[in-house]
Amino acid sequence: MMWLTDDVRPFVLGGVDDGHGTMGGCAAMTDLSAYRVIGRGRPAWRGFDPGRLPRLSRGLVVACAMWVLIVVLAQRDSGAWVSGKDAISYWAPQLDALYAQAEWTTVGAYVYSPAFLQLVSPLQHLPWLAFVGVWTAMLMFALRFLTGGRLFAIGVLLAAGELIGGNISLLLAVAIVIGFRWPAAWALILLTKVTPGIGLLWFAARGEWRNLSIAIAATVVVIAVSAAVMPWAWPEWIGVLTNIAGRDGTWAAVPIPLLVRLPFAIAVVVWGARTDRRWTVPVACMLALPALWYGGLTMLLAIIVLRDRPRHAGEELPQAFVPVAATEG
Repeated sequence: MMWLTDDVRPFVLGGVDDGHGTMGGCAAMTDLSAYRVIGRGRPAWRGFDPGRLPRLSRGLVVACAMWVLIVVLAQRDSGAWVSGKDAISYWAPQLDALYAQAEWTTVGAYVYSPAFLQLVSPLQHLPWLAFVGVWTAMLMFALRFLTGGRLFAIGVLLAAGELIGGNISLLLAVAIVIGFRWPAAWALILLTKVTPGIGLLWFAARGEWRNLSIAIAATVVVIAVSAAVMPWAWPEWIGVLTNIAGRDGTWAAVPIPLLVRLPFAIAVVVWGARTDRRWTVPVACMLALPALWYGGLTMLLAIIVLRDRPRHAGEELPQAFVPVAATEG
């Protein structure tokens, strides 16, 4: 009880003289109306907001249920009800034979740069189900970053197909968001899907040459470090990109070729840069995907973070970096 102030403590510890020489403290011990007598509200439990609990719980429950479903369905056998069909492309390839299976649009094909597989290779030591569990959890964290707490449950449902497949669209969306603050994040995009790097036109159209230089320099550094370890792999990757250039996706992609979408992507990002609309960058990057997979539409979730302009002039911090307590209160 030491947290009570002196003017409240008598209601609980010693009671209040009721005018007949008796003390009414026992009733006051359980009756919070005593706070109203002295003009105070109910005590606030610092750091705890019961009103937030149901909202956060719904998102967590939906996410956990989806995670369990994905892990249960994860298996390497073919079939319609199987999860991880894209994620297996990051688990199965070996560093000494990265492009042994590089037939794009087939299950297990790896067509990203050597640097990306080097990055995720420690996870390849996990058994398949453990890998799926960890990988899906990473995607869930990325989704939570993009949607925030209020829209997390809805985001899980909207991104269900992408989560079940295990592709990296959500990670690319996060890279786009943090790329406004740390341009080096664009290296992830340039060294995986490649063509969504058209989003860098944002910096060029705005004359932000320093940010553009950082993004390019970071990519070059990653390539140099990776090539120092695996020099033979990079020419192979160039060959893979040459072989799959111009190819369309499968039934799981919007049937619009890249060459048709690319001019629109350029127009969108340049217009957005000229009018200070950051949300146009994930739209342009999505349009510039090599194949517009339906799962790639989840990149649009980055709009939630980028829809608002910075609070202060010159501030480069997207809304996603505002503390959760400030945005969900």
